[in-house]
Amino acid sequence: MRIKVCGMRDPENIKNLIQEVKPDWMGLIFYSKSPRYVSSDLAGAVQSFEVDKVGVFVNESIEFILAKIDEFKLSAVQLHGNESPEFVRQLKLKTSKKLWKVVSVGETIDWETLREYVGLIEYFLFDTATKAHGGSGKRFNWQVLEKYPFEKEFILSGGLDEESASEIIALSTKMPHLAGVDLNSKFEDAPAVKNIEKLKTFKNKIKP
Repeated sequence: MRIKVCGMRDPENIKNLIQEVKPDWMGLIFYSKSPRYVSSDLAGAVQSFEVDKVGVFVNESIEFILAKIDEFKLSAVQLHGNESPEFVRQLKLKTSKKLWKVVSVGETIDWETLREYVGLIEYFLFDTATKAHGGSGKRFNWQVLEKYPFEKEFILSGGLDEESASEIIALSTKMPHLAGVDLNSKFEDAPAVKNIEKLKTFKNKIKP
């Protein structure tokens, strides 16, 4: 079970995260309306950290995404908006970085609308549908994932907290394509400032 800690920004907090939690990925949000938005003036401080960095984008241009890949030395791109399969296809032609596609989950999922993405991305990431494009601290009904029809691995997000670990372990036994979790607002002391002890507790539960 891999762990992504998203919405990082503060260099000292990032340093502690990497040293003490050692996540598989760290998420940087490049959506200007997010309280966890990372501006260009932090690029120098952030790009040097030894961790796989995932950039989170919402309906941005390919040119903007490519610029941030270079500026922050990103390992992967998480598309959190309404990006079409054709957009993903065009982006894939211009970068060798891994691409993730977020699926904002309401009451149901129309699986057929996702089929075209399967050959283009590394992961689907299922998150709770919100107007703010994530970070809501709310969980969707995981039962909708029981009919997941693809061989593609996926990541679970949306309202996960310290108490979610045992449920996620149980869920992974039923859903072998569940590859990892995305942790954000429930592990924060303030927007973009993570509580390292809470993250360590969660990791120790899910990776004993």
